[in-house]
Amino acid sequence: MKRIVIAPDSFKESLDAPAVAAAIAAGIKRVFPDAETVMVPMADGGEGLTSTMVAATGGRTITTTVTGPLGQPVQATWGILGDGTTGVVEMAQASGLPLVPREKRNPLYTTTYGTGELIAQALDAGCRRLIVGIGGSATNDGGAGMAQALGVRLLNAEGKDIGRGAIGLEELNRIDIEGLDPRIMETEILVACDVDNPLCGPRGASAIYGPQKGATPEMIPRLDAALARLADVIKRDLGKDVRELPGAGAAGGLGAGLVAFLGATLRRGIDLVMETLDLDGILAKGADLVITGEGEINHQTAFGKVPAGVARLAGKYGIPVVALAGSIGEGAATVYDHGIKGFMSIVPRPLPLAYCLENAATLLTDAAERLMRLLTVLKPPMPTR
Repeated sequence: MKRIVIAPDSFKESLDAPAVAAAIAAGIKRVFPDAETVMVPMADGGEGLTSTMVAATGGRTITTTVTGPLGQPVQATWGILGDGTTGVVEMAQASGLPLVPREKRNPLYTTTYGTGELIAQALDAGCRRLIVGIGGSATNDGGAGMAQALGVRLLNAEGKDIGRGAIGLEELNRIDIEGLDPRIMETEILVACDVDNPLCGPRGASAIYGPQKGATPEMIPRLDAALARLADVIKRDLGKDVRELPGAGAAGGLGAGLVAFLGATLRRGIDLVMETLDLDGILAKGADLVITGEGEINHQTAFGKVPAGVARLAGKYGIPVVALAGSIGEGAATVYDHGIKGFMSIVPRPLPLAYCLENAATLLTDAAERLMRLLTVLKPPMPTR
């Protein structure tokens, strides 16, 4: 065993991706102490994007106070990559579902205003290339709040600013972008998005993701109509048709808002991260094995998630890929069709979830050791390049 690339996602509510990679590397070294372990922590656009990309590029993070999804002040962290000019913003930091107590979750009222404030702070810091991760939202306002924070005026029939949240969109009559922060026009904005849902309709933001944000069945048509109204006014006033754009429905329509108001480009999150971290270049140098992983491997893993993306790229170089997971869910076997040769849970026996979350690093290291010991039975221990 000469060279192993470790490219996992975070384990949600437990370890960020750099910590996952470090735990796996520790297990490898127990069996192959002389192996070169190349750690490339990954993300797909959801929670952990900032810490992952900052750590990988030698950048820095900034913590600040912005407007939370309910309008209250919250602490949010964003990052500047090692190049000093690329900012990384996670909408979940400012407008994420965990920021809203379960009993207060109502996507008619939650806003992306704080996400716009984070973008403005990145511009203030001199960033002219932005990567915006839009996973984990509490909102369904089509990015209206984000746009308002950056100077866009969303007006009702009387020429007054509409209120925040999806409920405000119900009276939207006109969009005025004269006050949009002019620095936006000088900035490349790339959106890390891992879904392809349109803005409206049965596969749209409201129908698919509204319930997890607190929407009742009665709210769904109302939320969908509000986003449809936004799409109609955007098309008329800005000349952009975002209603059926793949990914427009991500983060309660923030995907649509970023494209319409800021001229952003939607990218598959894992592809954007792999490109930024140059995983292709790392794999091109060769490896005996790639180890990836995520909190749960299931039927969704094949659709834009980190393990499948890593396996797709490693397959280009004929490098075998295995995955470690906190748990194995329904439909996990579909990953075999996407280049992952095998996977295993890090949980060795029935254990309480709280214990697993608290002791994930130890469980990962032990699982990586077990995996490596299994590989020693091969002659030679791993396929050579």
